[in-house]
Amino acid sequence: MNRVSFSVSNERQRLADSLRYCSKNLLLDYGVRVHGALVKMGFSLDLMLNNDLIDMYAKCGEINNASAVFDRMLERNVVSWTALMCGFLQNGNAKASLSLFCQMGSSNAKPNEFTFSTNIKASGVLSSAENGMQIHGMCVKSGFEWNPVVGNSIIDMYSKCGRITEAERMFDTMPAKSLITWNAMIAGHALAGYSEKGLLLFRKIQEHREIPDEFTFTSMLKACSNLGSIGRGTQIHGFLIASGFPYSANTIIAGALVDFYVKCGCLLEAGKVFDQIKQKNVISWSSLILGYAQKENLAEAMELFRQLRKSSFQVDGYVLSSMVGVFADFALVEQGRQIHAYAVKNPSGLDVSVSNSVVDMYLKCGLIDEAAQLFKEMPVRNVVSWTVMITGYGKHGLGKEAVDVFKKMQLDNIEPDEVTYLAVLTACSHSGLIEESQEYFSRLCNDKRIKPRVEHYSCMVDSLGRAGRLEEAKNLIESMPLKPSIGIWQTLLSACRMHGDLELGREVGEILLRLDGDNPVNYVMMSNIHADAGYWNECERLRKLVKGKGLKKVAGRSWVEIDKKVHFFYGGDDTHPLTEKIHQVLKEMERRMKEELGYVYGVKFALRDVEEESKEESLRVHSEKLAIGLALVCDGLDERPGRVIRVFKNLRVCGDCHEFIKGLSKILKLVFVVRDATRFHRFEGGQCSCGDYW
Repeated sequence: MNRVSFSVSNERQRLADSLRYCSKNLLLDYGVRVHGALVKMGFSLDLMLNNDLIDMYAKCGEINNASAVFDRMLERNVVSWTALMCGFLQNGNAKASLSLFCQMGSSNAKPNEFTFSTNIKASGVLSSAENGMQIHGMCVKSGFEWNPVVGNSIIDMYSKCGRITEAERMFDTMPAKSLITWNAMIAGHALAGYSEKGLLLFRKIQEHREIPDEFTFTSMLKACSNLGSIGRGTQIHGFLIASGFPYSANTIIAGALVDFYVKCGCLLEAGKVFDQIKQKNVISWSSLILGYAQKENLAEAMELFRQLRKSSFQVDGYVLSSMVGVFADFALVEQGRQIHAYAVKNPSGLDVSVSNSVVDMYLKCGLIDEAAQLFKEMPVRNVVSWTVMITGYGKHGLGKEAVDVFKKMQLDNIEPDEVTYLAVLTACSHSGLIEESQEYFSRLCNDKRIKPRVEHYSCMVDSLGRAGRLEEAKNLIESMPLKPSIGIWQTLLSACRMHGDLELGREVGEILLRLDGDNPVNYVMMSNIHADAGYWNECERLRKLVKGKGLKKVAGRSWVEIDKKVHFFYGGDDTHPLTEKIHQVLKEMERRMKEELGYVYGVKFALRDVEEESKEESLRVHSEKLAIGLALVCDGLDERPGRVIRVFKNLRVCGDCHEFIKGLSKILKLVFVVRDATRFHRFEGGQCSCGDYW
């Protein structure tokens, strides 16, 4: 009898060891076979083995199977509950972990340090300080607060919830600090934007003779990235080299170094570190790719992405979304279509985040129909999906379509968030839908889940301002419960210029110059409003103030994609090899427009103190005209019906260029799609989709 008992016990332990091996090595298929074996051997109700099954399924990403095992258990202990909570958290469902924690309160099982730690982490993931504080209180009452595992989780949770003061208080009162504790606090400071404090803590670690590990160095490099402190970051790099730390073999630190150099704009150094990495991971690849893209070295970014695709690494959803985002920002239509095709074949391409990015890319490239079709075909849509479509329609001046999508979203039982409200209010303001703006703004103010931000009020000011209700817009700013931002006053000033209200414009302008006297944009806006009213002396005085202060506004820049290559132009740019031909074709277009349409330059958009001929010359070299000129030079004056030329600008398109492109679309019978800083303009047959309302 004893021999049989020993044999059963031995077999039970062998099954447990097998399941733990599967958990550690993520061997799902083998784990499923072990599960089948233990059922056949009569261990289906064994508490220990069921706990091991929950852990194995959860770690292998089969959380539904883990839940099924848990639900069938007749007996559960704290390990059972905690294993499933950990599984939910590891599989990205922090809410389910907290929900299970609440259910556990009705059972006989009492939470241990791992139960508390897991759900404190879940609160941090959700940025739910309220839940985290409640669990912290339970830890205090049950004596677990000073447990190192729990204490470290509390510091991490408060940091992720933006409660850095509470995190510091917990850190200061902990009786024993391990390296994990120090790391949690350094990471917390870096996350909360207090990177200088994080760097000071690094010195204290050394004073306490703790030996930094990979997580310490990673957090330190993040802090240096946040500060843009290339000097201190390179010191850390030097420290790693001098101490013989094998960072090139440590993918976490090597990736952090690449990211640090990229964010500090040192792509050469980032590339050197990247080349030294023995085992590259997707994070280091994506950091360098995005770094080159942000520096506008798209050729290098594309080459690296091509190499990544050829490597053995599985391109994940984050990298796909990021690369699609690059193509969206630069409106690279052909590359965007290629990566969409690649994403369809990639398992991560099914991620809702990737689909959202692709929809956004098509919208930013001006391809509304393709975006709408993909949105319609998405198997799962979240609030971001709907918001992307509403934003896209709004930027294309399709306010009614944006409102329709907002209504359908609610019928689909998706609750709008603050970004969704901002998207629909912006869409309404861009399309002159004043009644709809007021309706949705009222809904937002009555939505107890969301607090209106200054940006929401700014949309209402824009709507009222565009409708000519300037005093009403001003009253809204002065009565809102939030401190008015510089942007909201700029919105009102823009409306004053649109309606020629110089008196109110001067009043708003004085407020702006008091609040933000070193911003050249405010002086330019004030100068323009005086120029429109014919007050040239005041206009010149403001221009001289800008020069005297040494202020420089952001340079206007436009770009166009031709044969998969992007060409950038600044105002007055003469560096392009085809500059002479570009000017020739633009002059020819001006001649035809004068003859056929009676077009005259909008010289009020040029400088006053130059000759009329020079004014025309200065307007001809606006960046968007140069980009269009190159497209006409390269493709010829082909007048195929429906042919589209797409141009993109970093600032708002100017009034003269707007009139010029309208005329060009009429005489050439072409469609020009221009994306500027605020919206899309579709020029066709001498008309613009914005209705001259931008």
